[in-house]
Amino acid sequence: MDKHNLVTEIFDKFNPVFGLSGRIFMALIFLVSGYGKIGGYAGTQGYMEAMGVPGALLPVVILIELVGGAAIIMGWQVRIIALLMAGYCLLTGALFHFQPADQVQFIMFLKNLAMAGGFLFLVQNGAGTLSVDNRNT
Repeated sequence: MDKHNLVTEIFDKFNPVFGLSGRIFMALIFLVSGYGKIGGYAGTQGYMEAMGVPGALLPVVILIELVGGAAIIMGWQVRIIALLMAGYCLLTGALFHFQPADQVQFIMFLKNLAMAGGFLFLVQNGAGTLSVDNRNT
């Protein structure tokens, strides 16, 4: 067996674990952030309003982050949820972090773009083997 086939065989064997791990890594930031917004509600609401976003939207934001993150980890409706989360990353990146003159904020904007890209890979490829979406396959 040549090296290429051996590497492919190893990757194929661990592919389900890679898919689950990737979903967990993608979603973890949203679970932590959504939960943190509950504990720091007033501060987050004030920040949103300072950036021109109505603070009344905070419960929706928390819901998106917690439910979206949990759904991605479980692998439930991943293509739809991932598409919504990609849009959420692009929107929040543009609203809160697109400040090219501020290096930290601009890096956070790029982080949002990277997360949106990861979610688009989930849209393209689905949840993978270890998921609620594929429990019957």
